[in-house]
Amino acid sequence: MILQRNSVFARIHQIDIYLCLFANKACQRRLIKNFFSVISRMGNGVFWYLLIALIPVVYGFNMLHVSVRMTVVGLTGLAIYKVIKSLTERPRPYKVNTNIQVGTSPLDQYSFPSGHTLHAVSFGLTAVYYIPALSWLVIPFAILVGLSRIILGLHYPTDVLAGIVIGTSLALTGIVFF
Repeated sequence: MILQRNSVFARIHQIDIYLCLFANKACQRRLIKNFFSVISRMGNGVFWYLLIALIPVVYGFNMLHVSVRMTVVGLTGLAIYKVIKSLTERPRPYKVNTNIQVGTSPLDQYSFPSGHTLHAVSFGLTAVYYIPALSWLVIPFAILVGLSRIILGLHYPTDVLAGIVIGTSLALTGIVFF
């Protein structure tokens, strides 16, 4: 059983590396690299902090609760992903495979899970649940953030997938229980 589990993880890692190499080829084109670098930097928090601040201004003070929920979800997500990263200590793809070109500087040392994706999904789902009119902006941006992490060589697809799962769980928990 242990040998089977190890071979499954080895196969998943091989697929992760293959997909990283495939997606990272886009970084060879300066325009694509620059575009996704900007998306990644905006996903560092600027986009979300601005959205959190503007929701009560644009949609009225009665929507302040959405900004508060997004803030609580964001802080909870930060704590969760920092704990997981410190426990897993998974090296970033560009550190494992020298054929993967890093497209922008990482915010921290480890890759699992993708904090950018976790926050993009948790903030995005929370905002869209309460203000569906934001879908046209938030959903494409969240997708681009997740893609940027793989294209820029900072995360494996499984890191992004974990970020999606955790971010969705946080958003749903925040919507249901907070």
